[in-house]
Amino acid sequence: MSTLLKPDVCVIGGGSGGLTVAAACAAFGVPVVLIERGKMGGDCLNYGCVPSKAMIAAGKLAQSMRQASAFGIADVEPDIDFRKVNRHIQSVIDAIAPNDSVERFTALGVRVIREAAKFVDRRTVRAGEFEIRARRFVIATGSAPLVPPIPGLEDVDYLTNETLFEQTRKPAHLIVIGGGPIGMEMAQAHRRLGSGVTVVEALSALGKDDPELAAIALQRLRGEGIVIHEGTKVVKVEKRGRSGVRVHVEGKSGASHIDGSHILVAAGRSANVSDLGLDDAGIAYDRRGIKVSDKLRTTNRRVYAIGDVAGGLQFTHVAGYHGGLVVRALLFRLPARENRSIIPWATYTDPELAQVGMTEADAASKGGPISVLRWPYAENDRAQTERKTGGFIKVIAGKRGRILGTGIVGANAGEMINIWALAISKGLTLRDMTAYVPPYPTMTEIGKRAAITYFASATRKPSVRRLVRFLRRFG
Repeated sequence: MSTLLKPDVCVIGGGSGGLTVAAACAAFGVPVVLIERGKMGGDCLNYGCVPSKAMIAAGKLAQSMRQASAFGIADVEPDIDFRKVNRHIQSVIDAIAPNDSVERFTALGVRVIREAAKFVDRRTVRAGEFEIRARRFVIATGSAPLVPPIPGLEDVDYLTNETLFEQTRKPAHLIVIGGGPIGMEMAQAHRRLGSGVTVVEALSALGKDDPELAAIALQRLRGEGIVIHEGTKVVKVEKRGRSGVRVHVEGKSGASHIDGSHILVAAGRSANVSDLGLDDAGIAYDRRGIKVSDKLRTTNRRVYAIGDVAGGLQFTHVAGYHGGLVVRALLFRLPARENRSIIPWATYTDPELAQVGMTEADAASKGGPISVLRWPYAENDRAQTERKTGGFIKVIAGKRGRILGTGIVGANAGEMINIWALAISKGLTLRDMTAYVPPYPTMTEIGKRAAITYFASATRKPSVRRLVRFLRRFG
């Protein structure tokens, strides 16, 4: 016989968004049940952001050893122990895991149920021996790797981000299917750790970023020996020998094949909506995810959906942002609407790519006057001292200097985009961005320098020069 629970809030999914909601509810003394069938911390901690950035860090250190002579230190080809690299990755996960653990959330006052959740009607969820009938539900089940229907793929032991970080032996030649952020980040990390790497992308690699910025990153990746096939379709996969794979492709130059040792499928993400009983709950969804309003409410007024499963931007920080919005609505009845224009994102290749707000193409498509401002890393003193001079910032402004969007390609772009995300979220102008004082020498100065160029034309205006001459008469 099932046990009936009647919390105020029931959260389905223990990733970034779900944990945000559960912790906030518990902090305010609100009864909350959290249901998670897999690992606490979700995809980001166990298979995504954390392990990938740990691997990227290992690859970056190896690359620094190869390029030390620029600083008067002998270049060294690193001796890479891939098993120990894997140990480093797992130790980072282990260090962070207690923050997301069942024990911590239980101590916070959250009732955690380690079972699969399924709606049985519009207001009831079943999870193992429990039935949960809550005032409100929050679905935060995330997403999973999208595996395209490529003939022969099911016959080989392909990797996804959910299995990639289990590897303790270095791939001799990694073939990456998909040239988006995950594919390109892992391509560069593996190349720097000693693997041969080929990327196959049906459209354009890093195609969601401003092409002017993406071109800088792709040039560096190719320069490090990564082969990138753009506009190329994978038509078939087959085993080759005892442990190899052969990928048949068609591109602009016709049909060919690529031989490798491993395949990483990084062709996108698919929302986790199956087996949730959404039809029984009256919740509309499609292949992209659960349909929600700008308040993140589903077609069942008792239920919210947040993060990847809500079918929008698929980033960990978006799930956390969604969680905060839903908490405002759940606990305080405050209006809270999603605003995607303020969401930044970053791709952690080297150089990094970061963007917030409109790209130049986005802004141009809206009509009206725009200004495009750039400033190169090469004109920044800190970048010169660290020999990280490749890249630039690109700021898009509208009428009266209102900031519409910013893109950065270069060292620390993911950190430097933060102030521009704040500027856009607060409706700041370029004049505001010239008013703050950055410490010297820092790379963030490139942003202020770009903003200053907006006013450079004023120095050449006859009327302004006449005013300066007039004011000089007064001593």
